[in-house]
Amino acid sequence: RMKILFAASLLLLALSHLSQVDASAYDKIVSHSRIRAKKQGINMCAIQEIIGTKKKYFSTCRNWYMGSICGKKALVLYECCPGYMQLEGMRGCPAAVPIDTIYGTLGVVKADITKQYVDMSKLTEQTQGAGSYTMFAPSDEAWEQLDAVLSYALLAYHHKRFLTKDLKNDMTLESMHSKLGLYINHYSNGIITVNCARIIHGNQVATNGVVHVIDRVIAPVKNTIRDVIGTNEELSSLNRAVKKESSLLGKLGQPGQYTLFAPTNKAFEKHKEGLKRILQDKTLVQAFLKYHLLSSVQCSEAILAGSRYETLEGSSIEIGCDGDSLTVNGIKMVLKKDIVTSNGVIHLIDQVLMPDSVKQVTELVGESQSTFGHQVTKLGLAAAMGPGAQYTLLAPLNTVFTDKVMSMDQHLLKIILKNHILKLKVTLSDLYNGQLLETLGGKFLRVFVYRTTVCIENACMVRGSKEGSNGALHLMKSLISTPSNSMYELLQKNGSFTVFLSLMEIAGLTELLKQEGAYTIFAPMDDAFDGVTEQDMKTLTSDINALRIILLYHFSNGIFISGGLEGSVTNLLETMQGSNLQMLSNTHTHTNTHTHTLNIVHYYFTCFNCYF
Repeated sequence: RMKILFAASLLLLALSHLSQVDASAYDKIVSHSRIRAKKQGINMCAIQEIIGTKKKYFSTCRNWYMGSICGKKALVLYECCPGYMQLEGMRGCPAAVPIDTIYGTLGVVKADITKQYVDMSKLTEQTQGAGSYTMFAPSDEAWEQLDAVLSYALLAYHHKRFLTKDLKNDMTLESMHSKLGLYINHYSNGIITVNCARIIHGNQVATNGVVHVIDRVIAPVKNTIRDVIGTNEELSSLNRAVKKESSLLGKLGQPGQYTLFAPTNKAFEKHKEGLKRILQDKTLVQAFLKYHLLSSVQCSEAILAGSRYETLEGSSIEIGCDGDSLTVNGIKMVLKKDIVTSNGVIHLIDQVLMPDSVKQVTELVGESQSTFGHQVTKLGLAAAMGPGAQYTLLAPLNTVFTDKVMSMDQHLLKIILKNHILKLKVTLSDLYNGQLLETLGGKFLRVFVYRTTVCIENACMVRGSKEGSNGALHLMKSLISTPSNSMYELLQKNGSFTVFLSLMEIAGLTELLKQEGAYTIFAPMDDAFDGVTEQDMKTLTSDINALRIILLYHFSNGIFISGGLEGSVTNLLETMQGSNLQMLSNTHTHTNTHTHTLNIVHYYFTCFNCYF
């Protein structure tokens, strides 16, 4: 008999490996747990239990190496894999569990309380008889934790056998006992839920079907998300807001797969003033509500670590967990989880979620730009932005506001920061090369678009642009300098380019330094000529055409800001002479001065017809 049991277990193991091509996410996680426990003996599985709880999970690679689930330390246990059992005196789990009817199998998987309710419901004969059924059996712990009236519990079983590989995501089955829906979700991390109850022990095959043990008692599901919002007293404020958006109201009453993070009345009260403006604008109401909605069902038991999900509004939120608590955007705000409906699931939250699209432009300023935001308010520039107009903030990072900048005359600083506020809403996708942008200070700023970045005058952007209801925000690496001189005036005023200017005059190219246009000039300073002898200079100036060719090799059509050059690669810039300059960008960048790796050192300025 021992040999037969051992042979049967090997046969089942071989069949499980042959079916891996058709394996589901759940089956793959079980296989992973089997591999982790192979040193413990045949058919052993590694299980992670959250310390301080009775919650056990087959582990993903990520959770295994982190040694935690939902941010809490996990204890590794070794148990028999589903379908196998131990034999006295033998290592591992060498025996296949005896196959019985569904009724008998409930005892095998220790779902004894479910078995009792089967008897009370007069279903014993059916679960022992011929047929092919799928039973979702709450564990004894699930019944013990039940605080609802037992008459509302649902003995969930279906008239066809479904193994875990057959339980597809977003599948709906009908319970034979009550004809109510059983809503299946099969997640990529291996979690399977039925009405948000997690399968904790799956695929216990019976002679007349299969038993899946679940971690909670399932309640009947009759209502849609719209029904729940309309009847739950805690959600009356949300219900009033949803009624303002008829298309969304209709969607929430129709079949679908949604997750709603539903702010309670107290959450609305916390943001009463900010919401007053939003709820008066139909477009903002729609964006606000859709930001609380996902077009997929995310049950709490499926969340083992933080992941980002796109909302119906278009931007994304992060759903994570901290022990038994769900987190949204890193914050514990979920009061009640897993209110299952016929078209999704609802989680009650004690805060409203505000997408950027409903915020005023001044509300878009984040922590890394807080100094700019503070100065805008302090200098009265926030008040200068009228409520009915649109604006764009070009917000320098906090590191830009050095002691030197902060000690600047307040009137001068106000003038500078006025030129960091545009008189219209310009998103990142609206910007194009050569565009002129009018500032609150009356200046026009030039836009330069490069392969990997966008620059406005001398300042280049970093990632983090946002779009609000009345404006946009872009993050800048430095303060913006507005040019007022030509390149000729700048070179002359500096006093370090006398040799270069004299050569330009001899070559008849001085007008090029004065006329309107868009150039980049690599101007050699006087020190660059220290190694040039008097005879070399005579030779250089004796042939005007040759001199022009040399000088024009220092000019490039188009304005190339050093921050716009791609790092760690050679940038090719075509010169007015016709050849290419090969430039390798350094990372050393200052507010108005930059250097590049070339044969000689160059000095750079911003001017109205050039960039140095």
